[in-house]
Amino acid sequence: MSKTLIRGAKVLGGDPQDVLIDGAVVEAVGRNLPAEGAEVVEAVGKVLLPGLVDLHTHLREPGREDSETVLTGTRAAASGGYTNVFAMANTFPVADTAGVVEQVWRLGQESGYCDVQPIGAVTVGLEGAKLAELGAMHESAAGVTVFSDDGKCVHDAVIMRRALEYVKAFDGVVAQHAQEPRLTEGAQMNEGVVSAELGLGGWPAVAEESVIARDVLLAEHVGSRVHICHLSTAGSVEIVRWAKSRGIDVTAEVTPHHLLLTDELVRSYNPVYKVNPPLRTERDVMALREALADGTIDIVATDHAPHPHEDKDCEWAAAAMGMVGLETALSVVQETMVDTGLLDWAGVADRMSFKPAQIGQATGHGRPVSAGEPANLTLVESAYRGQVDPAGFASRSRNTPYEGRELPGRVTHTWLRGKATLVDGKLT
Repeated sequence: MSKTLIRGAKVLGGDPQDVLIDGAVVEAVGRNLPAEGAEVVEAVGKVLLPGLVDLHTHLREPGREDSETVLTGTRAAASGGYTNVFAMANTFPVADTAGVVEQVWRLGQESGYCDVQPIGAVTVGLEGAKLAELGAMHESAAGVTVFSDDGKCVHDAVIMRRALEYVKAFDGVVAQHAQEPRLTEGAQMNEGVVSAELGLGGWPAVAEESVIARDVLLAEHVGSRVHICHLSTAGSVEIVRWAKSRGIDVTAEVTPHHLLLTDELVRSYNPVYKVNPPLRTERDVMALREALADGTIDIVATDHAPHPHEDKDCEWAAAAMGMVGLETALSVVQETMVDTGLLDWAGVADRMSFKPAQIGQATGHGRPVSAGEPANLTLVESAYRGQVDPAGFASRSRNTPYEGRELPGRVTHTWLRGKATLVDGKLT
C-alpha cells in the first residue's frame, strides 16, 4: 500500500496523534484521521520521532568487509531507527578522492535501508601531511560536506588551518578526532587511578582538551566551522562551552557509551571496553550528560565501530579499539537522558535527528513530523525493557559492551521516505 496510518503515536513524546503517510511524504498529522485505503500501524503508547541521523558511523566498506559492509551497516542503522548515516573515511582505500566517496554513496543508494552520506578524509591517506581532494569530493555526486581523519587526529596546526579555510568556501565542516599523538603513545585506557592500579598505559584528558582548545581558536581565526568528534572529558566540555560563549562556530558530539560506561569496567580486562577515546571517569560521564542536556554538546553520534571476532577476542593490548552502537544508541540515550529526566523526547529528536542533520546538511532528514515533510520516521516502544542480545544484531560484528545488559526502549518501525525498512522489530 502507498498509504500508512500510524495511529495514536506520541509525536516527539507529546499528546497522541495520528500520522498519515502517503507515498514518500507525511500527508497529515492530527486526531482521528481516516484509515480508508491505508495500512494501519497501531502505535498507542509509542513515541514517534523523526528518523535518526548519525554523524559518525564506520561502515568499513571498501576494504574491511569482514567487519561490516554498507548493506549490513545500513540494516543495523534501520534496526536502530536511523534513516541517514555519515560514513567515516578510514576505509581501505581511504575515502580521500571523489571516486571512493561516490562508491560509498552509491552502495548506500543500492542498499535501500538508510541514506549514506560519505565523509571525506581531510588529508591524503589520513597521513596528516597533505590536504585531500576536498573540493572534488564536495563537487562529486556524493556532495561531501563533512571531512574528517577520524581514527587519527589532524595534528598539524597548519594543515588544520588550511582545511578550515578550504571548506569555508562551501560551508563545509571539519570534524576533528581530538587526540594529541605524542601524549597518547602506548595508551591503552583513560589515565587515572584505574590505569595506575592496572598498570596500563594512560590516555590523559589533556591529550583531547589541548587539541580542542587549539582548533576552536583556529576556527575563530579563520571564521569557519569545526566539529568535535566523540568528546569525552569534563575539561573538553568547559572548553567547548567557553568557545560557544565567544561566538565561535563549534559543534560537538558525545557517544552513547561515553554517557553510560566508565573506566572502572576496564578492571575486567575485557577488550569489548577498549575504545578511542577511552571510557572515562564517573565525573566525566556526569559532565557529559549535563552538557548534552544544556546544549553545550550538540548531538549524540554512535561512533559505530565494528570489528571481527578475532580482533576483539584476544588479550587487551592486542585488541582493536571500538564498539558497535547503531542498534543500541537510542536505548542508551533513553537510559541516561530520558529516564533520568535530563531530556524529554523532543530533546532526543533535537540531539539525534534535527541537529546532526543540520550540521551535516542532510537534505530531507531531521525534519519536523508534519504535513508535507519527507516520511523519514522511527517508532519507539519506550515502555519496553529487555536484555541486549548481539546474536540478533543486523550488524556483521558483535563487539557490543552491552551484551546481557538490560536497557529500555526498542525501535519497532522505521520508515525511509515512506517505505517501511523495519516492521515490528524485523527488517523488511
